[in-house]
Amino acid sequence: MSRAEVLKADGQAHAARTMWNLLHAWWRMMPKEKRTLANADAAVRQAREDIDFLAVLPAQAAQAVLKTYVQAWKNCWGGRAAAPKFKGRIRTVMSVDVPQGRDLNITRVHRHWGMASLPKVGRVRFRWTKGLPVGKHANAENRITGARLIKDALGWHIAFRVQTLEVSPGPHRGPDAGIDVGVTVPIALSDGETYEHGEWLTAKEQAKLLRLEQRAAQRKAHRKPGERTSGRLHHTYDQIAGLRAKAKRRALDWQHQTTTAIASTYGTVVVEALTIANMVKSAKGTIEEPGRNVAQKSGLNRSISGEAWGRTVAMLAYKTARHGGTLAKVPAPGTSQRCSACGLTTPGSRESQAVFVCKNLDCGWSGNADHNAARNVLHLYRMGLALVPAAGRAVVRRAKRVKPAAAR
Repeated sequence: MSRAEVLKADGQAHAARTMWNLLHAWWRMMPKEKRTLANADAAVRQAREDIDFLAVLPAQAAQAVLKTYVQAWKNCWGGRAAAPKFKGRIRTVMSVDVPQGRDLNITRVHRHWGMASLPKVGRVRFRWTKGLPVGKHANAENRITGARLIKDALGWHIAFRVQTLEVSPGPHRGPDAGIDVGVTVPIALSDGETYEHGEWLTAKEQAKLLRLEQRAAQRKAHRKPGERTSGRLHHTYDQIAGLRAKAKRRALDWQHQTTTAIASTYGTVVVEALTIANMVKSAKGTIEEPGRNVAQKSGLNRSISGEAWGRTVAMLAYKTARHGGTLAKVPAPGTSQRCSACGLTTPGSRESQAVFVCKNLDCGWSGNADHNAARNVLHLYRMGLALVPAAGRAVVRRAKRVKPAAAR
């Protein structure tokens, strides 16, 4: 995209975020009986007339913001997500929706490039990375229904929504596999297979990232309180974000390749039901009761967040279903301490991160600790201890006006 097209897309993304915030403010202000889709639609139309810069957002994109906002509340009421919030300028992902596929007018101009028409932006070029149903390949059952523009540190990207008719897959005849996720060994399977990766950035890129972070810290230290951020500091921040985005894309690529290989090989994949949000909580504590080993816990939290276990499980969920397999979750406590050979949990059996030696005098089995945990995960599933999630997510909600047990 040219600089003029980038500025137009940026303006639409900021307008879409502002439209969301205005809708949220309107929703909280109005009485419950007036929070209807018709009233919200009227408020959106009036806002586009009264506020000049909202006019850069196409009308259909504004309607898409409204539908997304209403769906967010439905997800909240159904227990599938938290309540919608205001979108901040810094941490919000910039995006614009193109609801109707016919407006795109997609053509392929080269083996690796295509052209698409974006409302109020113009004719833009995009990288052709996957086959799209355009021209003679498009029909009523296989067509593009819309697109979404998303911006990250590497620039603007376009994701197309495709409606296609797929044959329902037959049952997967592959073997069962338990999975243990970790930091040192990212994925270990019950049959002894492991999937590992190196650093997401090369040594040269890591040195550059450190140098940029030090430069940003120095320039920030010389900035006076209340003074605007200089262009040089903004440029440094952009370079840092670009390197981190490159690392994230490499991590995503590894996760996609790994989960595709697992889903196509195994018929039933069993994982632990980890509460990752609790695992990465800070250990700082309070002033009265300060935490211990705070630096070590912070490093562990960064490593856990970097592995993105939740995203790996989400990928396995839809890929196993696509291949005709199933994904099951079992309780996580005790899987790394129990011996998979005798079934007993003996203190001190896990001698190190990689070595497990059963201290039961009648057993004495030894092996890799990660594979032992994966075998325990699969054993729990075969014993019928798979968790049955609630609608949308595995949560337990108590009825209204019922005090928790601790308060009775």
